[in-house]
Amino acid sequence: MKTPTITSPAAHQDRFLRAFESNTDRRHAKWAEGTTCAACGAAFVGGRWIWTEAPQTGPQTTCDACTRIEANTPAGELRLEGAFLADHQDEIMGLIRNEADAEGADHPLNRLMGVVEADGALVVTTTDIHLPRRIGHALERAYQGELALDYQAAEEIVRAVWHRD
Repeated sequence: MKTPTITSPAAHQDRFLRAFESNTDRRHAKWAEGTTCAACGAAFVGGRWIWTEAPQTGPQTTCDACTRIEANTPAGELRLEGAFLADHQDEIMGLIRNEADAEGADHPLNRLMGVVEADGALVVTTTDIHLPRRIGHALERAYQGELALDYQAAEEIVRAVWHRD
């Protein structure tokens, strides 16, 4: 029988705080109601970021998505590979844009950062961990292929690969 390792609550808390502080898009305090992002115009209303045309009277800041874009630190990456990609790149790009627009309409912090070609593949980077999965599943539904997801907690990023020959 293995002897359990007992750690003090202080040691556990210390590990938690280091992990929490290393995350670039986490704040130690909640945003003030009516806070507006000076870069994109999203507003913090009712405990979440939304798109709104109503003028906000709260303070201005830079939202987490704009901070990630400015620092070029994606939270998600989707790599698209295979011969099918070359023959259907325009259609696939349309699907990527449509999925990103649909997600971003309800969740302003979930955005595309960029799409680049690298070694015969397309690499899609995002400001959150959910959008690569959503796009990958949409690609599976529309074009079949294989999707692999890899959540890297230590790196605070999700990496996904969609492949079809």
